[in-house]
Amino acid sequence: MKEAVRQTSEGVVLDLEISPGAKENAVHGYNPWRKRIEVRLSERAQKGKANEQLISFLSDLFHVNSRDVRIITGLTNSKKSLLIVGAKMPEILKLLKENEHKNS
Repeated sequence: MKEAVRQTSEGVVLDLEISPGAKENAVHGYNPWRKRIEVRLSERAQKGKANEQLISFLSDLFHVNSRDVRIITGLTNSKKSLLIVGAKMPEILKLLKENEHKNS
């Protein structure tokens, strides 16, 4: 999972693969071939609803304000990179591992 998370001067960047239209919101795991963390969302990918839900879900998961979660690449793609402003990599990895497969 570490390969999909990197520290920058602004915060932590996550490489994600999003699956919209799932039963629930969850960190589903890590895809070692794509080197991306898989996140499932209940919203469909229509009119930015899945992106809004992704930002809300991750801001709750990482205990940050939603304006500190920014999609930096892949706005209209299932493969996205997000910046968690001001975050530290060890804390983000810990929260991801604690919540992996939660409710799934």
